[in-house]
Amino acid sequence: MKRLLNNNGRNAGFTLVEIMIVVAIIGLLAAIAIPNFVKARSASQVNACIANLKQMEGAKATWALEQKKTSTDTPVDTDLFGATVYIKDKPECPGGGDYTLGAVQTKTSCSLSASGHSL
Repeated sequence: MKRLLNNNGRNAGFTLVEIMIVVAIIGLLAAIAIPNFVKARSASQVNACIANLKQMEGAKATWALEQKKTSTDTPVDTDLFGATVYIKDKPECPGGGDYTLGAVQTKTSCSLSASGHSL
């Protein structure tokens, strides 16, 4: 079997040091990039949760106006969510939290409000 030789007559290929440098650079880039992806994911979950809360607040306000309810009345899920009412399907928190509608005068809340999931 013939070996490939470069112009100097030495074997062609990468040395162990060159390969280790490339692996170290890739590891460094990964160490920088991965935390940013995690932050972006959690930020997008917070933004989606806030959008869901705003949507439910709007549905709750519309329900109260159309049904002539007072600010102390509390809607149930069937009042707001369904094929023939304000929101087709009940939104789910992308972070895994649970939503609480509450009375018309109180804001809809998420169980993850300590993590920024709040209006």
